[in-house]
Amino acid sequence: MFNKILIANRGEIALRVIRTCKEMGIKTVAVYSQADENSLHVVFADEAVCIGPPSSKDSYLKISNIMSAAQITGADAIHPGYGFLAENADFSEICGEHNIKFIGPSPDMINRMGDKSLAKETMRQVGVPVVPGSDGVVKSIEEAKSIALNIGYPVILKASAGGGGKGMRIVWEESEIKNAFQTASNEAEAAFGNSALYLEKFIVSPRHVEIQVMGDQFGNVYHYGERDCTVQRRHQKLIEESPSPVITPEVREKMASAAIKGCQSVNYEGAGTVEFLVDKDLNFYFIEMNTRIQVEHPVTEMVNNLDLIKQQILAASGNKIEDISKGLRGHSIEFRINAEDPANGFRPSPGKIEYLHFPGGFGVRIDSHIYNEYTVPPYYDSLIAKLIVWGTDRTHAIARAKRAFEEFTIEGIKTTIPFHQKVIENAHFLNGDYDTNSIDKLFN
Repeated sequence: MFNKILIANRGEIALRVIRTCKEMGIKTVAVYSQADENSLHVVFADEAVCIGPPSSKDSYLKISNIMSAAQITGADAIHPGYGFLAENADFSEICGEHNIKFIGPSPDMINRMGDKSLAKETMRQVGVPVVPGSDGVVKSIEEAKSIALNIGYPVILKASAGGGGKGMRIVWEESEIKNAFQTASNEAEAAFGNSALYLEKFIVSPRHVEIQVMGDQFGNVYHYGERDCTVQRRHQKLIEESPSPVITPEVREKMASAAIKGCQSVNYEGAGTVEFLVDKDLNFYFIEMNTRIQVEHPVTEMVNNLDLIKQQILAASGNKIEDISKGLRGHSIEFRINAEDPANGFRPSPGKIEYLHFPGGFGVRIDSHIYNEYTVPPYYDSLIAKLIVWGTDRTHAIARAKRAFEEFTIEGIKTTIPFHQKVIENAHFLNGDYDTNSIDKLFN
């Protein structure tokens, strides 16, 4: 087992990893930018190292600074969290060159499964259903037009090297494709340092459902059920739950088997999420794999009674991971609390928190790094907390969420709490009758 783990991240995920490390008896190192000097992950880690100014590119994305921090503190492993360098094959490789274990997949696995176009081809080769589209990166606008003409509009252009809605454009007709291609390519280059795009058929009115997988060095790959991430805005997930309100046990087993088959084909190691689009007839299509822990991993933990960060660390240190075969227990929902103003187009709302009260009680979990008089910086993702509830079934979990939101108070900044309160009162959400494009139509 590792002696000391450096967490190459910030905010709630850094604090989340520190907590598991402490329970496992592992020392921790926090890294932080100048803007995060007063963040809780800095306070609760055993050691902390400043790695640069507020800008991500000069701190949390600066591999040389992070490696220097690992070396001077004697860390023997690095946990990348999610975002930033979590799916960066070069970072994984550099860690290996310095005899520091990257708690995640190998560079080859990240390249094969973290790159959307390569992952799609890998899945296609082992018989996993994929959305029709390009065989790899689309090299020109003319090639994009040719593929779109063949598979039919609408189509969607996606950044090959990233996620979170960056470098992504829906194209409804040929006249739009030139501008969409150029815009998506420029956005992908700015966000990921890679302008490459691939093209897929756009599935109208889909649900977004993903399978949580975990692999170890002994060839074991297990799944821990699905998460439904259909409530989204501009391809950014806002609410996630497990199990899905629409997936049947039969479809769940088929999706999970497909996910495991794809991971086994590359001897996958560590945490990963295999993501699918599901149409109204419950046909599912592989779209991408995230080779890291997800923001929404707590809902899987709640319905499996399992610490996924611990499983990551076990796998990375050469130990066997746990097989959970008892089935999902109850129902869990996660609500992302962002420092945004939903009444004004979800405009970012950084600033000082003047009053804070977290909800509590049985079946209520808060993952957060904020506190009274904490100042939310304007430089990073707007996520400031996650409310996760558990109930014996979906109706119970929603009732618990309503009660928890009545207790949840954040003053001084705008947050997405009012948005979530509207959603859980909406008949379409209560009935599970919605798709990834429903926010503007149903929940505002």
